[in-house]
Order: sequence, then structure tokens, then C-alpha cells
Amino acid sequence: MKKTVIIISLLFCVSTILSQPIQIKKSLIRSFKPDFTSAPQRIDLDNDGDPDLIKSTVFDTIPVFWIDDDDDMQPSDWEGDLDSDCLIIDRNNDGIFAGPGDISLDWVDNNSDGVADMQVVVENSNPHIKNYWEWSSNYMWIIDPEQDETFNYVNWKEMVLRCWEHYGAANFYEDYHGQTLFQKAHVHSYRFSDLRYSWENPFLFYDIDDDGLTEMAIRLEDSCEFKKENEDDEIDTYPTGKIDHVYMSFDLDNDNGPSNEFDFDLSIRFNGEGFSYTEQIHQFDKMRGLPAADLLFYDVRWRKMNELVYTDHDSAWNKVYNEGIWEQCWFTFDEDDDCERWERVEFYQPGNPFKIGMQKGGIDNNPQADATGDRGEWDTDNSGQGKLYIGFDNRIHLYGAENGYWRIDQDADSYQGWGGLYAGQYKRDQKIPEKFATVGYEDTNNDGFLDFVKYDLNGDTIFEKSFNLNELGVKTSFEIYNPAEVKPENLNQLFEKAASQMWQQAELAIEAARVSNINYKWYAQLMHPKSLNEKYRFGYWLQFYIFTDLYNRAEETNNKQLRNKTLKAYFGQNWESFNK
Repeated sequence: MKKTVIIISLLFCVSTILSQPIQIKKSLIRSFKPDFTSAPQRIDLDNDGDPDLIKSTVFDTIPVFWIDDDDDMQPSDWEGDLDSDCLIIDRNNDGIFAGPGDISLDWVDNNSDGVADMQVVVENSNPHIKNYWEWSSNYMWIIDPEQDETFNYVNWKEMVLRCWEHYGAANFYEDYHGQTLFQKAHVHSYRFSDLRYSWENPFLFYDIDDDGLTEMAIRLEDSCEFKKENEDDEIDTYPTGKIDHVYMSFDLDNDNGPSNEFDFDLSIRFNGEGFSYTEQIHQFDKMRGLPAADLLFYDVRWRKMNELVYTDHDSAWNKVYNEGIWEQCWFTFDEDDDCERWERVEFYQPGNPFKIGMQKGGIDNNPQADATGDRGEWDTDNSGQGKLYIGFDNRIHLYGAENGYWRIDQDADSYQGWGGLYAGQYKRDQKIPEKFATVGYEDTNNDGFLDFVKYDLNGDTIFEKSFNLNELGVKTSFEIYNPAEVKPENLNQLFEKAASQMWQQAELAIEAARVSNINYKWYAQLMHPKSLNEKYRFGYWLQFYIFTDLYNRAEETNNKQLRNKTLKAYFGQNWESFNK
């Protein structure tokens, strides 16, 4: 049996030397499957009368093998099946499979029900970079507990993994929808020391209401270590067994749906020492590939495994909040509701509030962050441990944050979509405004609550108005919400509470405007919200406009009583007292 495999491999080496350069057929039509262009050659390795391998080509010249891991291949088959078979492609036509320049796909049916439960893609670029990530390489497992049979998306016209291709704004072909997870490392498989682990380990997607869409995503990152001492070592990337970065995102108003598949509103990020996950061993008895085919592989280790090590759906929340040792916590809220990324609202960073553009040192320094429209808050010593509260403006804030900024994009004119780093590649360039309004927040007495607010509304980078809430005599400390003590879906209830309070105060502000002879009907477009998010956004702007009208009147008439009354009603979220 071993001789047979060796002979097959040698024959391929000889034929490859004589082959022509790769000629991939061009087409404007998307192809969801490989274009097998030659009649298959079926090989029976165990002499039981049915084939175990199918040898073929794609695009006329590129050699491929189908490997029958569950022994159900038929003598008439032209290709393997997509439940328990493996497809290896000598993409660079060098006579080697699963090596430099190649791509391989393997499906695994763990419970033998004829439906794949997991899939791995091993995509190795050629050549490779030593001792660092290689972003065009992918070692990626997808585990699909909902069994919708959607896994990694390969663009077969290019024969590359294209995780981010999609229809419309955010209907991704990759399996980011519903209840699913993946492990991913941007590294050649043969450079990674322990293939049971990974870098994004894992990326978890939660379908909380069982509608096939994702309401929450948690990205757990093991930063890994790179060996420097011996540049000649082929294995140079080592997982640490610790999650030291965590990114979590939430669709707070659960407004996802067709044409709006991903609409995350809030993201929370932790970094630090983190937590160990080495005890999170998950066994899969059917992972092991057909041993007789091992000699076909340049790197066969991923075919020999029967387990993966990662933090699962049920454990992640508790490990993050109750086991993690964190140095910092960041918070970003998508105030203009224009984020349609598959993983999260991308984070604003503690930086210059007025510098704009990727890698310019501003709060949107992150290449994938929204240029304007988001609100960022930063707890740089993690004193608040990721706790939240509904603050003076009926918005969710990060407890313990020393400061924060909101870049206003009132009409979502600088539409982010899902673009960012990938925007130009997929023709979704974001408009970068020359000027933008900014609101700043500070915690002046270090009690964990933001109590100072300042406004640059004309975009000249000068805060023309500021208000110290302590000096106004309004409430500056609030009920603390501890995510460690609740389920993730309780965050939706927190947002519902914030939005309801926001709209309730807006209705009282309208009454304050009416009794004060302020013509509030200029704002009629905001008076009829049709969703929870519109109650939140419209409620804020109605109050802000009415507050500005009343405040300006007080300033113009030098009416100190009206000024103080207006300030306390607005910043104290107590419009009811204004109307008494």
C-alpha cells in the first residue's frame, strides 16, 4: 500500500516538471465550485473494489487529489463528497501537496449523519515570511454546531480563501452567520508548532434567538510567540495557551435581518495577561484522515489530529469576566448605526480626538475603525473591570473610563459599512470628512463615572462649551451593571432600558418646549421613531435641540433662572422637574 502511494507521488512530480504554467480561465460569473477539467483517475488503495483516491485537475493543468476518508466513494464518482472527504490542490504546480503555495480543504462528519460538522482550510502562501504572521496564509477550522453546511468561502476563479466576499452590505459567503465558530492563524501550517491551537482561538458567533443570524461575536486571541534564535528552524510560531486579547460585539437592538445581516452596536475590548485555556480540549473522533494517504502531504500533521484546544461558546463569557487578568478595557459604541462588519464595531483608540484617518494617531487610528460616528471610552487601568452604566445622557458608558470622545456623524454621511482596511478592495471607500463635531467626556473625580462634558460643534478643534456636572448639582453616579453576573443577552435589556429612558425624557422635553413657547415642530422628523434604535437616536437629538433652544434663550435674555433650570433638566435627565 505504501509503495502505491509513493509511486503516485513520484509520477506527479515527473508530470509537473513537464507541465505548462498555470492558466486559470477568466469569467465574470462567480463560481462556487472548482472547475474539474479532466476525467478522473480512480485509485483503490486497499483493494476492496471501490476507489479511495480520485486524481484529477482543475483549470486544465493544476493537479488535485480527492481522498475518501469515510470509505463511501463509488467507482462512478467524479469527485469526492462534502461530508467526510479531503481535497488537496497543488496550486503552484510544483509536485507537492499541502506545502508551500498550496491550498487544501477537509470536511469532517463527526456523528456520521452524512452532514459535515467541521471543515479545515490550509492555505500556504509561497514564499513565506519567517518568524511573523503571513497574512495571505490561512490555517482555519470552522465548527458548525447548527449544521447549515456553510463553511469557508473559496473564490475558485482565483483559488484563494476569500472570507470577506459577500452579497450586498453584509451577507457574507463565509460562515459568520448564526451559531458557529472558527479557529484561524495567518501562518503556514508547517510553521505552527501545535496545530490543535490557533491565533484567533476561537472567533465565536452566537445566535441567541435562533434566527440563523448573529447577535453577538467574541474574538479570543492567543498572540503566540515567534522563535528568533534559529532562523533555519521551519517551525517558528508557538501558541502560548493564554488568551491575552478579547474583543466582544453586540447587536443591542437585535435589528439584524436580510440586507442588514450584521449590525453590531457596541464593542468591548480587554487586553492583559488574560486567562489560560489549555484545559479546553475538544475531541473529534472522525478528524483523523485516511492513513494510507498520509504520504501525499508535505505537512500531514493536521490530518493526524483528533482534538482541538479552544474556549467554547459556553465557557467564553465566564472566562473573560471571571478568570481574565486584564490591564485595559476599551469601549466603542456605533452612534450613527452604520457599522455592518461581520465581527465587531472596530475600536477607537485613546489618541488625538481631531486627527483623522488610518494610522494618523487619532482615535480612529485603527485602519478598520469608523472615521466618524462612533463614541470611544477608555479605562486604561481596567479599574472598572468592564462594568457598564447608564449615565447622565441615558447612554451606556464604560465604568472606570478616564475619558472618551464621540465624533458626530449625525446623518451617517461618512458611511462605514463594513469597509475599513478592506474598503478600497471591495469598492466601499469611506468618505473622510474635513470637519466633524466632537463631544468629549472626562471623569474629573476618579470615581469611575464621566462627569465632565465638552462640545466642539463647529469642527474647529476647539471645545467652545463645557459643563462640569458636579458643579451643576446633578446626579453623577449611577447603578453599575456587571456583565460578569448576567448572561450576554442581558445587554440587550440594558440597551432597551437606556433607549426607553431616552425617549421618555424626549417626550418630557417636548412638553418643556411647548410650555416655554419653543417651536419644537421644527423637529417633527424626529418625533415618530419606528424602532428601538430610533427611540435612542431621535430621543437624544430631540433633547439636544430643545436644550440648545432653551439655553440660547436664557443666554440671550440673561435669564439665569432659566439657564440653571435648563442645565439641570438636560444633564440631570429630569425634564419632569422643568415642567413643574
